[in-house]
Amino acid sequence: MPSSQPVTVSIARTVQHGYHRQFAAWALAGQELAREWPGYLGSGWVRNNLNSNEWHVMYRFSDAETLRAWDDSHERKWWIDSSGGLMEITRVEHRTGIEGWFDQPGDVSITVPETVVPPRWKQAVSIFLPFFPMSLLANILLRPVTADWPLVLAVLLNVGILTPIMTYYMLPLSTRFLRPWLQAPRKARR
Repeated sequence: MPSSQPVTVSIARTVQHGYHRQFAAWALAGQELAREWPGYLGSGWVRNNLNSNEWHVMYRFSDAETLRAWDDSHERKWWIDSSGGLMEITRVEHRTGIEGWFDQPGDVSITVPETVVPPRWKQAVSIFLPFFPMSLLANILLRPVTADWPLVLAVLLNVGILTPIMTYYMLPLSTRFLRPWLQAPRKARR
């Protein structure tokens, strides 16, 4: 891809049913982050129709080098990670020239996305696996202290202790351990 030409990236994303407003807000946040980035020329997104779960997100940079800098930036990584399972990337295309905004591409390179958003049931399993033993252990250890407490206060203490442990240690460990299973491509429905 010539480095002196503007480059448009077109990404097809399938949004989880019922999360279109959240996705639009997420996409707008990404636009705001990119707006100040060197070489940024613009971005936007469209849906095929009102009932479609597929959205096409496009962003444009002045050349391949500034695009690469944005794609590799900490800001973009933080933004992508903040999607929270709203969508799954189904196709990525890099286009050069004016056709990147309008016509079929003259110069297209299609790349397979590196990550797959796991289905919600897999996300639930990856949370349950560390949460159950941690919750059981916390209840056993806290019972001598909270036995005479009102249930609301005992649960509040338990949740207050477990939330940071789960968020900063156990869930990252669980998702790292289960990554091959979580990131396995989804099978097509018949």
